[in-house]
Amino acid sequence: MRHARKVNKLGRTHAHRTHMLSNMATSLILHKRINTTVAKAKELRKYVEPLINRSKDDSTHSRRTVFSYLQSKEAVTELFTQISNKIANRPGGYTRILKTGTRLGDNAEMCMVELVDYNENLLAAKSEKAGKSTRRKRATKKKSDVETTVVKEVVANKEEIKVVEDVKEGVIEDNNVIETSDPEVETNKE
Repeated sequence: MRHARKVNKLGRTHAHRTHMLSNMATSLILHKRINTTVAKAKELRKYVEPLINRSKDDSTHSRRTVFSYLQSKEAVTELFTQISNKIANRPGGYTRILKTGTRLGDNAEMCMVELVDYNENLLAAKSEKAGKSTRRKRATKKKSDVETTVVKEVVANKEEIKVVEDVKEGVIEDNNVIETSDPEVETNKE
């Protein structure tokens, strides 16, 4: 049984696992997007998101702490200069996992891990859809707007009622013949 085993060892020793996650995190930071298996991606997310969160505070201590995890000067400078500016207002959830199917050789579930703020296609789609992102059905209207809409609805309903009464009475206007399937109206027409 797996009681209280929260870490997926990924079939590797501790040293191999930490070095692999460090390399994957470095690649993710430098390239903004990598392809890997779903199991590795889920572990990578737990590994890299605290590092990205630490980059919000640009201090020597934060840089040294992140460097101890990544072991790459290029990745640390990229993280603290470029990425930290984009994620400054985001409260969390810096990475996205998109499943891409299965691998041909061993049928492993594959996915793409990417930094959320660097996908231009989704950001463009989100900006187009931004106008429809309300949770309420309608915003409250002014009292005068509500009164005019109610008056319009009442007038429209009265016109519909008048047309229905004219049809039942058999009134024909401007040589337009009104055909109905209602037997009462047909008897009135004759």
